[in-house]
Amino acid sequence: MLQIQEKIPVGTQYQNSQELVRKIQNRAARLGVIGLGYVGLTLATEMAKEGFEVIGIDIDRNKVDSVNSGISYVLDVPSETLLSLVTQKRIKATQSLAAIENLDAVSICVPTPLRKTKEPDLSYVIAAAEAVGNHLQPGQLIVVESTTYPGTTRELVLPILEKPGLQVGRDFFLAFSPERVDPGNFNHTTRTIPKIIGGITQECGKLAGLLYQQFVDKIVPVSSPECAEMAKLLENTFRNVNIALANEMAIMCRTFGVDVWEVIDAAKTKPFGFMPFYPGPGLGGHCIPVDPYYLTWKARLNGCEPRFIELAAQINSQMPLFTISRVADALNERQRSLKSSKILGLGVAYKRDTSDTRESPALEVLYGLHQKGATVCYSDPHVPTIQLNGEKTKSLPLTPDMLQSMDCVVLLTDHSGFDYQMIAGHSHLIVDCRNAFKGFPRSNIVSL
Repeated sequence: MLQIQEKIPVGTQYQNSQELVRKIQNRAARLGVIGLGYVGLTLATEMAKEGFEVIGIDIDRNKVDSVNSGISYVLDVPSETLLSLVTQKRIKATQSLAAIENLDAVSICVPTPLRKTKEPDLSYVIAAAEAVGNHLQPGQLIVVESTTYPGTTRELVLPILEKPGLQVGRDFFLAFSPERVDPGNFNHTTRTIPKIIGGITQECGKLAGLLYQQFVDKIVPVSSPECAEMAKLLENTFRNVNIALANEMAIMCRTFGVDVWEVIDAAKTKPFGFMPFYPGPGLGGHCIPVDPYYLTWKARLNGCEPRFIELAAQINSQMPLFTISRVADALNERQRSLKSSKILGLGVAYKRDTSDTRESPALEVLYGLHQKGATVCYSDPHVPTIQLNGEKTKSLPLTPDMLQSMDCVVLLTDHSGFDYQMIAGHSHLIVDCRNAFKGFPRSNIVSL
């Protein structure tokens, strides 16, 4: 049975684990984080804030230099906080993989993207595991945080580390603990989001739990890495599937002449049995559009056909095209063609109030509009430049004159910093993909 624990007693079966326990409890353990992206830098910061010495390892020289200068490139880590930790010598970044030899615990936080064939690309995980394996020291704890399919930690990472004479659970310790970072969410942070942990052995799980409970409020121990890996995929597949339902509802409501946002608002008044999800121009980010493919790939290898999950992914992937057709229809209703129209995309980040454009559907929408002959530009206070139509394009400042010069404004990402009153008052036509103009006069505003 799953139990949530605030403190976990750690066994002392082996000398290596006894020494690691002592170091963790005394804040003497030297911790490492491989991969200094959104997940890794945030995790390293939380570790350092609790008094640990942390070494961040990344192949990107720009990230290494930025961290060592105390300049954060991650929304959830203020530069003032990072600079203070660097000044206190709590955090240091390096490109040197040899730094692993001097660490007591290493967290792997590297990307797990998809190949063009929608199959898992574990090259970053393999490279990180090989780096650890080449420098592995007795008594080290290795924790994989990168989202991946069930079995990766045991079937892929463990054989790389468990060389002749080295036994997991005795000579070194290995666990999986999925990252749950939600960029830009200051209510639920790395510290406050419960941390799932599954060890290869019971001792591995206990040691990983002891480490993480030093800088995470609550941990959730599970029986195996496979359970922890599957739990992460369930979380994001749950969201993927329910967003697909909301998107399909939006398409149907458009056909029926019904406002999908009003429908959702009405349905969510039910105090039980309903959880609202909302439509949009598509899915973006590093998790929800990607993770279900890791699950379906593994399922097919084991003879299971995940039709429901794949259908949801298909629906979500069609939303940028639906958005483009919605823009074309809105222009046609005003005797304008999409071709040669001037269109402004509002927001290109994949979610509100972040600068992250990974897998952003807004980029796909803007590219599609350009391909159909529109003149396209964008405005996003968090993303100063993007590659648009093969060229580096700057974000335009929002002014009344600029808005009035556009044939259509498409709200793709509903940043809180947008002046919606001003936008509504000076735009000829707005296609609202996020319901940000709810309550505004609707004469020049159409919903998704």
